[in-house]
Amino acid sequence: MPAARETGLWNGGVDGGIAEFGMEGKQRGHSQFHLFLQMPNQVLESISVIDTPGILSGEKQRISRGYDFTEVLRWFGERVDRIILLFDAHKLDISDEFSEAIRAFRGQDDKIRVVLNKADQVDTQQLMRVYGALMWSLGKVINTPEVVRVYLGSFWAKPLQNTDNRRLFEAETQDLFKDIRSLPRNAALRKLNDLIKRARLAKVHAYIISYLKKEMPSLFGKEKKKEELISRLPEIYAILQREHHISAGDFPSVTKMQEQLQNYDFSKFPSLKVKLIDSVDKMLANKIAGLMAMIREEESKQPPQMVAGGAFEGSQDGPFGHGYEEGVQAGADAEDWIVSRDKPKYDEIFYTLMPVNGRVSGANAKKEMMNSRLPNTVLGKIWKLADCDHDGMLDDEEFALAQHLIKIKLEGFELPSELPDHLVPPSHRTDPTADTLYNHQED
Repeated sequence: MPAARETGLWNGGVDGGIAEFGMEGKQRGHSQFHLFLQMPNQVLESISVIDTPGILSGEKQRISRGYDFTEVLRWFGERVDRIILLFDAHKLDISDEFSEAIRAFRGQDDKIRVVLNKADQVDTQQLMRVYGALMWSLGKVINTPEVVRVYLGSFWAKPLQNTDNRRLFEAETQDLFKDIRSLPRNAALRKLNDLIKRARLAKVHAYIISYLKKEMPSLFGKEKKKEELISRLPEIYAILQREHHISAGDFPSVTKMQEQLQNYDFSKFPSLKVKLIDSVDKMLANKIAGLMAMIREEESKQPPQMVAGGAFEGSQDGPFGHGYEEGVQAGADAEDWIVSRDKPKYDEIFYTLMPVNGRVSGANAKKEMMNSRLPNTVLGKIWKLADCDHDGMLDDEEFALAQHLIKIKLEGFELPSELPDHLVPPSHRTDPTADTLYNHQED
């Protein structure tokens, strides 16, 4: 993986495994790290993906990682564009380490998204309770007035166990896919926001340092006064907030600041330079607005930047849920065309649609297909898969295939990006033996 990217994605979860990139090998109480892997994939030209080691819970939290895990999260959190926290709906848990990990993202709340995975393993009533419990638990850890965005779904290669919320899961997975896909578009704005945060933090640091210097005695008792000021740091924060009208969120961590201050001589701190503070205020008030306008103007002249390649190339549904299991793969090992088992039933519907020369148009087939109540995007994908000869019409076999794919989707299984060979209608296959097998079955 190249060292520098425009955007980054952070994925952390309770049950996460070994980091997919940057970490290899894991034993009890020991982790072995290597450099980033080289992946020849076009997706990595526009986005970098970072997966964390699993968050420890229960007795596992007593095992030392051997490094400051929270500090590593904080370092990455400042540099990525999206932070995804992953939970399993059937075993929701926010351990002490997970709470500390989330707190490490303090100040990065706008980057955080939450995924409630495997939501199909509980029924609708239980899912509502799990969602409420998750929001309540997160509210105690993420101290922000905005409600964090939670995506519900089943983001793994398994068929849905409970299909009652299939449409909700499908819409949620598409929303998450679009969010990830559009990350490069907001890269410039993210850098501008980082500049604003750093400017405000530098301003706050200047106020803190100058206050500490001003309180120091000129001759005797410097060490004692230093310890007193460090212990009073929360109180000093409150004084500076009132005096300079600064938001509490702009101040650095009290604990971390107290640790850092132990290493410095307060009497050698520089005095406050009012002109520099005024320059920062003017920059935040005036020049930032100009930079924002320049970014918007540049974006309007160029096509929107999106993640490209791999599952992102020409896809609107995303890479999630490609575990077909029995749905599409059913009949892969059978000699006969699996659709032929229900074809007489589909033929009855087909001939009510007034076919012309053995084919029905999209207009005639649309109403029947819409009876399934599937989204138009899904029905469009089914039509493209079923129209094997790409003539914009469906013969009786293609229509039966479309009905078969609708049935698969309604049962909670995912659709393929390309039609498997065993589902291709016999009359559209290049292998002549397929027609023989199909005709024999019909006889």
